[in-house]
Order: sequence, then C-alpha cells, then structure tokens
Amino acid sequence: MREKILVVDDEQEIADLVAVYLESENYEVYKYYTAQDALECIQKVELDLAILDVMLPDTSGFQICQKIRQSYTYPVIMLTAKDEEIDKITGLTLGADDYITKPFRPLEMVARVKAQLRRYKRYNPAAGQTEETMLYHAGLAVNVSSHECTLNGQRLDLTPTEFEILRILCQQKGKVVSSEALFHEIWKDEYYQKSNNTITVHIRHLREKLGDTAERPKYIHTVWGVGYKIEN
Repeated sequence: MREKILVVDDEQEIADLVAVYLESENYEVYKYYTAQDALECIQKVELDLAILDVMLPDTSGFQICQKIRQSYTYPVIMLTAKDEEIDKITGLTLGADDYITKPFRPLEMVARVKAQLRRYKRYNPAAGQTEETMLYHAGLAVNVSSHECTLNGQRLDLTPTEFEILRILCQQKGKVVSSEALFHEIWKDEYYQKSNNTITVHIRHLREKLGDTAERPKYIHTVWGVGYKIEN
C-alpha cells in the first residue's frame, strides 16, 4: 500500500513541484492550496505524513499542525519562506518534526520525507516487527515495537521525534546522551541541518507532556554543557 502524504502550499508552482517529486517516489499525494481543503482531507484520509506551508491565505500552517496533533502522531514537516529561528521554534513547539526553508532542493525534501517515514514506521508491528520491547521508569512505560507510551496508565500522544528521544534516553538510562548523539541516532539523513536548538525545543515539549520541568525534573535531567539523561 502506498504511503499517503498531504501537501499544502498556496504557491501552486511549489505545491505542484513537491507533488511531482513525491509521486515519482510512488507516494500517494493529496495536494491543496488552501488550509480549508487540507483540514477536510485530514478528517477523511488516513495520512502518513504532512508537508505544511507556514503562510497560507486562510490560516497558518502552524494552526493546521496544531489541529493534526490533537488527533494524530504522523510526521509533520513545515515549509517556511523565512529563515528565522522563531518560525522554526514555533513549528517544533506545536509538534512539527522538521522544517524546510524555501527555496529548497526537491531531492533534499524527498530525503527528509523518507527519513521521517522511516522513523515513524520503524516500530510499527504491521511492518514486520512483532516482538515487544518494553522500557519502564517511574510510571512511564515505553513500548518500542508498537510505538506507544503511557504515563501512570494514561496514553501520551507523542510525535515520532518526541518518542524517539524518549526511547533513546530510556534505553540509555543512567547515562548522559549528548545533543549530537541524539541527532546521530534520530536524523541519519545527510541533508539534515543540525541545530542544538531543535533538540532543545523537542525536549521542552516532551517535558510538558510528561508534566516535567527542567528546574525539578522527575524524568529528563539536563546535564549542562553535555546533554540529557534519565536517572536510574
């Protein structure tokens, strides 16, 4: 079954170009130029990934991302015409997994899509992995094979990137994991632009979902100048 990708951009030339490259990789593309059409698609189609332009005529890509995260955990990639840190932080804080700044190389976009889908599908039992691997810590239960996480019995809705960070820290419990090591483990894509701030934002968002704080952490501890760890 072909993976389904949502593409939303009011610049028709860009949306059409993205669609052509993705379709050439045998993805099923749902292409729209307005947020309203995209929101209707989100409710009707079981998507595997979304590519959202930040600036749309009827609403922002940030609002679409926020709407997606209310119900779904599939990867979201933001397209932004401005190479401004605040746009990237906003998108990541709302649950986006990656961002691409215009103008971009189509092959770079395809590579990032593939990297996100690999991570999202990696622990899907339907993809052939049936053995469950459970990680536990202070009421936290991470099921690596089903890509599910619960805290005191309550399901946590984590993005693929958030889940991967938590999985790595739990598997390395008691050890400090540097931001660089997290990047190496999560983004194996040569095109990915490394930025320590990206990991910082994902950690902050993950802490919010865990009810954790940097000042008095129960789960994720910051080791200043080194990285992050979960205590034994």
